[in-house]
Amino acid sequence: MLPRYRTALTIAAIGFNEGYRYVDWLLTVPLLLVELVAVLALTRKAQSRLLWMLVPASILMIVFGYPGEISSDMATRTIWGILSTIPFLFILYVLFVELTKSLAVQPVQVRRTLSKLRWLLLLSWGLYPIAYLLLSFDIGADGWVYKQVGYSIADIIAKAVYAIIIYQVARTKSFIEDPSFARVEEGHAGEKAPAASRR
Repeated sequence: MLPRYRTALTIAAIGFNEGYRYVDWLLTVPLLLVELVAVLALTRKAQSRLLWMLVPASILMIVFGYPGEISSDMATRTIWGILSTIPFLFILYVLFVELTKSLAVQPVQVRRTLSKLRWLLLLSWGLYPIAYLLLSFDIGADGWVYKQVGYSIADIIAKAVYAIIIYQVARTKSFIEDPSFARVEEGHAGEKAPAASRR
């Protein structure tokens, strides 16, 4: 008789293909990293250096994680999990160090937001290995559900919340660099308020 968690994994695999999630990550994670590097507005040389470090590492992280994700063999899961963790930790280290270094050259208005973004990255990305490890324990069908919930929460934080913060930083920088654009945008916002108040 198969262990309970292996049975749950087999049953879950019939109705759910983990490949879809990994293909999504393969597309969105590199793009999120590109967005972050772009909004920092570093020198072209610094941006190029960061992208050549981060994008290949993110691809390796996802590609290495998939074989372990779909395997029911603990040794296989462990090996591929470790291999995936190496570029994962490298990405977090580079991002945290580079974000910290960039704060000194960022406008005062966005420094606090970018500082918070460092911790958001650590928090949201840290949920992925936790969810990955859930099926390493004999916790039955619930483990598979908890893993999917963990991945979904991490996706929401790492994509939706992350994108909103990036948008706010980009918008603030645009206002600083182009006051006329700021006046136009603020004028549009001011025009909507009276219309709403007349209702």
